This record gives sequence, structure tokens and C-alpha cells, in this order.
Amino acid sequence: MSDEPSTPRSNPESNPGPAPDLSSALHALALDARSPAPGTGADVRRRAGTRRRRRHAALVGGGAVAAAALVAGLVVGLGDDSGSRPAPPAAPSTSAGPTAPAATADLARRELSVAGRKLPLSSGRAKYPTKPGRMTVVAKHRSTKLSGNDVGLGETYDAYFHWVLELRDAEGRTNYVVALTYDEKSVGERDVTHGWLGLRLADAKWLYGKLSPGSVITIEGAAPGTSG
Repeated sequence: MSDEPSTPRSNPESNPGPAPDLSSALHALALDARSPAPGTGADVRRRAGTRRRRRHAALVGGGAVAAAALVAGLVVGLGDDSGSRPAPPAAPSTSAGPTAPAATADLARRELSVAGRKLPLSSGRAKYPTKPGRMTVVAKHRSTKLSGNDVGLGETYDAYFHWVLELRDAEGRTNYVVALTYDEKSVGERDVTHGWLGLRLADAKWLYGKLSPGSVITIEGAAPGTSG
């Protein structure tokens, strides 16, 4: 027996080493990692600085794009305040006052003034005086039959009138302007009606064409005399 220790023999089957191909690849990778970067130190620093500047520019550019998108979104959301927006609708105008009368009936003078003309009239006699005030034309009738009660003739009979303007006041009372065909001689001379306004046939026809529903007739004064 020898006194020197014997070196144990490796058993390939009990402790297998790395495969040849894998060992070679790992060895080459390690050598490549240890190898210095090509070029001088100044070249390396220059390339590193270039990479940093590129990364910084990319970050700044991305931030600018995001900011621009944000501003565009705010403009779209808030609208353009440059003064080009449509003006708000104007407030509806209000009437300055009551409608000016289209005609004025002066009972004391027995005349109806309209459009520069003065038409003779006859109004209600003492027992049936014509009430003064503002009246509005609400209807027109070329020829119509009016109830005796409506025109103050009682229930005994109705009456036909021509070129009739139907009037109404603010309290709902009704009156009429008619052609006083049954007594034209009294027009402008005497007051012979039961409260309505009577005109000569030609004048009543002219007035019928001049005024429309909505026209205002103001009745003023009182009849100076009586008849019948």
C-alpha cells in the first residue's frame, strides 16, 4: 500500500458535466460580456450622450403632443370664445300701448272721422242713447238679419241691415255700424236709432271696405237732440 492519498476518480455516470454545445455557448457569451465596447472612451461617452438626448427629445415630444391634445379637447368642450358665436334671440317686443283708433265717432257733431273723411251719422235717440267708449270691430256682414232684441226693436220683428260692422267693447257689449237705408234723410240731421250708428248707404259700403276685424272705433260725446 502506498502512503499517498489516492485521488478519487470521477465517475462520468454519477457526475455528468455540461453538454459540450451548451458549455461552448456560455463560454462565448462570457467572453463577449467582458470585451470592451468598440472605440475609445470618448466615443463611448459621445454615443451615450446621444442616446440620452434622443430619449429626452422623445419624452419632451410626447409631452407636447399630449398637451396639444388636452388643449384641443378643452377648446372643443368649451367652445370658441372669439365672439363668433350666434347672438341670443332678441327679446320679444312689447306693445307701447293700446291700438290707435281707426275711426272716431263724434256724437255731438253727428260725424264719423276716418282716413281723412268725415261721414255723417245718426246715433241713438234720447230713449236709447249710444254709449261712448272704445269699441273693436269683431265681424263684418254684407247683409244680415239682426234680432229685434239685439238692435232695440223688441221681440215683435227682426230687421235686415246692409254693410254691417259688428262692434264689441271691453265689457262684452255689442253695437253695430249699419247702412240706415230705411231713413237716410235723418243721417247727419237727427238721431233716430236704438243705439247703433247709422250711415248713408254709400258711406256704409265704403267704411265696410276700409275697416277690418281688430280695427278700433272710438265713440265720443253725446247726441245733441232727440227724435220721436
